[in-house]
Amino acid sequence: MTQRRPRLATSRQLEQMSDAELLQVRMCDLRLSPRCEFLEPCIKQLNQELDQRDLKFHPHVWLSDEWFSPDGVPGVAIPFYLAHPRLMRLERKQMLDVEGGNVEWCMKIMRHEAGHAIDTAFRLRRRKAYRQVFGRVSVPYPTSYRPKPYSRDFVLHLDMWYAQSHPTEDFAETFAVWLRPRSRWNTQYKDWPALRKLEYVHETMTELVGRKPLVTSRVHIDPISTITKTLGDHYKQKRQYYGIDHPNLYDRDLKRMFSDSADSTGNPTAAQFLKQIRSDLFKSVSKWTGQYQYTIDQVLTEMIERCRELRLRLATDPDETKQDVMIFLTVQTMNFLHQGYHRVAL
Repeated sequence: MTQRRPRLATSRQLEQMSDAELLQVRMCDLRLSPRCEFLEPCIKQLNQELDQRDLKFHPHVWLSDEWFSPDGVPGVAIPFYLAHPRLMRLERKQMLDVEGGNVEWCMKIMRHEAGHAIDTAFRLRRRKAYRQVFGRVSVPYPTSYRPKPYSRDFVLHLDMWYAQSHPTEDFAETFAVWLRPRSRWNTQYKDWPALRKLEYVHETMTELVGRKPLVTSRVHIDPISTITKTLGDHYKQKRQYYGIDHPNLYDRDLKRMFSDSADSTGNPTAAQFLKQIRSDLFKSVSKWTGQYQYTIDQVLTEMIERCRELRLRLATDPDETKQDVMIFLTVQTMNFLHQGYHRVAL
């Protein structure tokens, strides 16, 4: 007779489990709720922001294996790991980061997903003006995309110029910028073609003030209670999709500029050093590449994270190392711009 898997009943049980034990747990055996210490204030804040705009719409939320707002359902799925600090720690170990793992980041994604949900709730994409501003939503949804970081046709909200991945993402990103409290979008995007998109969202949301949604479904798509794969299988698939297990392209050069030897144990960490010279790097690399600091920051952030993972430290003269880093960052920024495709994640 097959032994029944024990169900996880308490937060304490999660805290006591090792990583190996957690990876054997099925997602449907996790007893979690979005009404938790971390997520509940974020959900409350999102609803308050919608109320402040006099929009009579709150997306319903549930836990799943990733962030998404499904077609036809005006709600938001939130990844399960944000419902418990122990699972957030496991996510970081498995994926090197925790998407939405702090309040600011979580709110940015929540506003984005609320844009999808309100699009669905009021069937906005069916409008001719919507398609004229953002494009045809019928174009195939990509699994990856190649952004143009220098383009001013799109707002900047989530990383990797996510607005450029698809017209519906463009709308959601624009809505998120518009919704953010104290957003100065009309001055921040002055003289940008993207300003017309923000003006359209503003005009449309003003029209929707006080109106009830046309779509009111409260269905939960792929809730964790129905997902039978183990956390181990989940992370194996996720790491393969995002290439986490592939050798990092920066490693060889980072190890050339810094050191992981015992001789450098007392030296500042490479991650600390890069953070200290971040401002100077921005100015110099921006001058040589002609790119916005936002673009350069994407590359530098990856470098800092990789230095931390490799436990690298400063090994030679700081000024000499700074010069080497400047050259390397310039080259990698240009490679990032002209060669990099990015996965669609949200």
